[in-house]
Amino acid sequence: MAKKWHELALEAPEDTRHVLGISGGKDSAALAIYIKDNYPEIADKMEYFFTDTGAELQEVYDTLDLLEGYLGKSITRLGSGRDFEHWLTLHDNMLPSVRARWCTRVMKIKPFEAFVGDDSVISYVGIRADENREGYISKKSTIAAVFPFAEDGIVREDVFRMLEESVGIPAYYKWRSRSGCYFCFFQRQEEWLGLKRRHPDLFQKALEMEQNVAQRKFDWSTGVRIESGKGYTWHQSGTLEEIVKRAEERERFEKKGNQKGNSSWQEILKNEMDDDDPEDQACLICAL
Repeated sequence: MAKKWHELALEAPEDTRHVLGISGGKDSAALAIYIKDNYPEIADKMEYFFTDTGAELQEVYDTLDLLEGYLGKSITRLGSGRDFEHWLTLHDNMLPSVRARWCTRVMKIKPFEAFVGDDSVISYVGIRADENREGYISKKSTIAAVFPFAEDGIVREDVFRMLEESVGIPAYYKWRSRSGCYFCFFQRQEEWLGLKRRHPDLFQKALEMEQNVAQRKFDWSTGVRIESGKGYTWHQSGTLEEIVKRAEERERFEKKGNQKGNSSWQEILKNEMDDDDPEDQACLICAL
């Protein structure tokens, strides 16, 4: 009979490192809390880390601070040593996308693999029992991944309960379905609108980046024109200005029809935001 994840963890050689990546999202935060509350002997060995792109929302940093207080341990901040704009230039001003996730590779995965080096490592991943996805699994033979939630039958509802009873649900869930950079290309159209309203300075930065990398082409009838296409907008549906306009129109329609009623944002999050769609996910080292 195969051994359980916690048996493997407890029987690992003394020099094995136990690491848990905190993204600022609900699942990784809940996993850290779950292990501390239920497996203290493993929590004592745990190293927590956060790969910081420098483009995270303030709400993410607030969650990290609360977690550190609850866990009684610091969360090591990792980074690529350069800001996003630097890496954007090196990638020929091509904005990252679903099919070109260079931001995750350069600013998340590489710092993590540098952090663990060639040490023997057990990496704890917060994929739940009600999910069907793998996330980021390192190809390094020295890194073994374990999935406590998946093995112990922990589902979405359990995650929210754990958070509500400890550090609280991260505040960005009031308008966003995942953690990550403020300009994350996995954001839905209404989430871009949420960014514009709650962090107008960050929305403006994302807008300016998009405009700065747009292809300028000459048109004999109109002169210079802007061409938006693959690699030149954050979202496949159009420019940020177009996306926000559509989101506002949809919002007006929904308010008129009172489609969402008077539910609290917590209930809407639990029941309606499908942030677990395998086809709508960044690498899970980034967005868990």
